[in-house]
Amino acid sequence: MNAAVKAVVHAVLAALGVLVGLAGALVQAAWLPGGLLLALLATASLFYGGLRAAGGQSGVVSSGAGWLAAVVAVGFGRGEGDKVLWGGLADLVFVLGGMALAVMCATLSVLPQQRRRTGPLDGGHART
Repeated sequence: MNAAVKAVVHAVLAALGVLVGLAGALVQAAWLPGGLLLALLATASLFYGGLRAAGGQSGVVSSGAGWLAAVVAVGFGRGEGDKVLWGGLADLVFVLGGMALAVMCATLSVLPQQRRRTGPLDGGHART
């Protein structure tokens, strides 16, 4: 991948991180406990997809940065007292679980694709 494509991939992953973070913060509180599981599943899918799309841990970092920025933004709230995350048990499980999922996906390794070896049933000819 050249540098321009990598920059676009990471920008898209960061934007998806923001969207998944906002949607997860709203869904986990609305449909407890199913919403919490759905939000964590979407978060795990985002981080693993970022790992695969970028071809390495940098995809998890860019998607995780967008996710964390969105979650922190809705956690602080406004001066009038409007907040999405109030600090309840489900909110803490969502935030801490999302961070744990990011760490788990960041420690996974992406194995390079290996060439297909010829076997005795192939007649000794490699397909190209």
